[in-house]
Amino acid sequence: MISFQTEGVKMPDIKKRAISTWVKQVANSYNKKLGDIAYIFCSDEEILRVNREYLKHDYYTDIITFDYTENNTISGDLFISLDTVRTNAEQFAQPYEHELHRVIIHGILHLCGINDKGPGEREIMELAENKALDYLK
Repeated sequence: MISFQTEGVKMPDIKKRAISTWVKQVANSYNKKLGDIAYIFCSDEEILRVNREYLKHDYYTDIITFDYTENNTISGDLFISLDTVRTNAEQFAQPYEHELHRVIIHGILHLCGINDKGPGEREIMELAENKALDYLK
């Protein structure tokens, strides 16, 4: 089940049913089943608080993924800073909706086992994001 929540921000204008179908398609493409996925849309201040409290990181980010995956069933809490998504959209000259979709699927790709911190992993993640975004077209 996929849930959409907010913490101190207005719910973004997304098509929840379409997003849920898309997320399931992407997970299935990695031979994963969908467990409980919670999207928590928040502000920069909230994501910074979460980052400090749970990860001991003192910086802003667009998404934090808490992975509760067991076996082939992906589950997790995905905190998304709408402030950072908006800033990134401007910085990369992308429509806000496109950047939001990229971040939404980025967390799912992490749950499917794709990383982006090691050598060459960022490029693999970007390719996976682009492939996943094609499902929406």
